[in-house]
Amino acid sequence: MKKIREYIMGTDVQMFLANTPQLTFETTDACNLNCFYCGYGTLYNEYNDRTCNYLSPETAINFLNYIANLWQTNANRSTHSNIAISFYGGEPLMNFSFIEEVVTFIKRELSGKHREFTFNITTNAVLLDRYMDFMVENEFRILISLDGNKHNNSYRVDHAGKESYERVAKNINLLRNKYPDYFEKHVNFNSVLHNRNSIPVLHDYFKQSFGKYPSIGELNDTNIRQDMKEVFTKTYRNPTESLMQSENYSEIELDMFLKSPTYGSVAQFLINNSEFKYDNYNELLYGKPSIDNKTPTGTCFPFGRKVFITANGKLLPCERIGHQHMLGQITKDSVDIDFEAIAKRYNQYYAKLEKQCKGCFNKYGCTQCLFYLEDIEKDVCKCKGFMNQKTFEDYRNTQLHFLARNPEAYSKIMNDVKYR
Repeated sequence: MKKIREYIMGTDVQMFLANTPQLTFETTDACNLNCFYCGYGTLYNEYNDRTCNYLSPETAINFLNYIANLWQTNANRSTHSNIAISFYGGEPLMNFSFIEEVVTFIKRELSGKHREFTFNITTNAVLLDRYMDFMVENEFRILISLDGNKHNNSYRVDHAGKESYERVAKNINLLRNKYPDYFEKHVNFNSVLHNRNSIPVLHDYFKQSFGKYPSIGELNDTNIRQDMKEVFTKTYRNPTESLMQSENYSEIELDMFLKSPTYGSVAQFLINNSEFKYDNYNELLYGKPSIDNKTPTGTCFPFGRKVFITANGKLLPCERIGHQHMLGQITKDSVDIDFEAIAKRYNQYYAKLEKQCKGCFNKYGCTQCLFYLEDIEKDVCKCKGFMNQKTFEDYRNTQLHFLARNPEAYSKIMNDVKYR
């Protein structure tokens, strides 16, 4: 039997966890809205049962103490760096007591000892009026989910089928009027693109209503139910096509910058392919590593960018990954993480894709997450992100055409974009 190459080892996984820049807690899997396109809704095959679980503060504090102990070991490579504590759902404000207790514990017991902390929350803003004072006091960065005006937002309804727009807009304006400086610095928006809105419409709405531009995401196109594929196709809208349908798309691109699909795509291309971008000082001094040392696919290392704790205590690399890919289990009394088993699992996945990745012309710029491959657990797995020479040349020419049309974009991206 061919020996599987060890791209990562258990000690690497432990180091990634000890130095992770973000901990995200799913405070609850319950939600006060029932959005049509929700990843846990009727469009998708349900991997993650939503049973109105509420994560206990004791479970979170147990895990925080576990991480804090790692900061006192050789696995810690950081000194007083910032770690973002994020609250997610469901609707996280439905478990506000959890948020309050965790924030209080961190500020009282952990802040300044080995890390500094910032707090983030993603919310639908239905309950924002009740808890905004606490979030302002603790300088939360708030990401509000809103798809535009009343019609644009009409897929976001409550469990009685009532549209949420009026309640959400009222709460947003309440926050803005009460704390205008805070709103300007700490509040942003996230929109889902679909057939009831468009990028030009979203650009105009948020610019005129709040003086901001939203991050715009596509509908998830994986694990769609067979009987809902036609409905999904009618609902889905391509971001680039949506942008280019506008007569003033150049103005929109410039306003939105990296939040536009074109600038975002070119920035990603330059970050991954430019000879003038270095991930660290070793690369600058000694050159970039050989492609032979690159791990297959663009999958993040386990816990390398964030840690996600579900409402029932499952440990995941991020919130976008199905619960069947859990890497550990957390309770109020225990933390069950097998670093060697995690490394072995990732190496087995890498082995399935190794040959394809070496033959891929976009291997330096891959953004394909292996957990989005529906057959990753099978013996043979086909990568959806694979590019042959022609496909890559078409992709590259699209990026170069944009730079030719916008010659100022190169210096703006290379000088202004911070890449982690």
